[in-house]
Amino acid sequence: MNKQEQVLMDFRKVFNKMAWLNKLKMEDSLKGYNPSEVHYIECIGRNVESNVTKLAESLYMTRGAISKMTKKLIQRGIIESYQKPDNKKEIYFRLTEQGQKVYDLHEKLHKEFQDRDKVVFEQVTDEQFDAMLGFIEKYSRHLDAEINKLGIDTKSDKSE
Repeated sequence: MNKQEQVLMDFRKVFNKMAWLNKLKMEDSLKGYNPSEVHYIECIGRNVESNVTKLAESLYMTRGAISKMTKKLIQRGIIESYQKPDNKKEIYFRLTEQGQKVYDLHEKLHKEFQDRDKVVFEQVTDEQFDAMLGFIEKYSRHLDAEINKLGIDTKSDKSE
């Protein structure tokens, strides 16, 4: 196995271990919410003026999938839609009180996970962080280019 294969395999292993470990606590703490719903809640909670297009870009999903999930979350009372007084065309989403509670709990869990893993990150030098971040940025740009080569527009959903 060459170094490229080893890096990708190890990334997957680390990600899968982290996801498995975090999943146990997430499922226990966020009973009644599936992972997709929590991802939407997180995205809406972190981004002001979330609309279908912004959510599709952030979550790498089609606008149709976003519309379907936002309708479900509105029906459950987790998010609400609104329009700006000066723009009646665009529909935005924000968390309701119930949605904010889920968001806050999710953020609290992420903080716990960061604290759990802090011991590892305290051993990493600034130079090592810079190298890792540089690699991730470079790889992400490459993947964006590959997505663009396929003619996939992550900014909109042309199939609708």
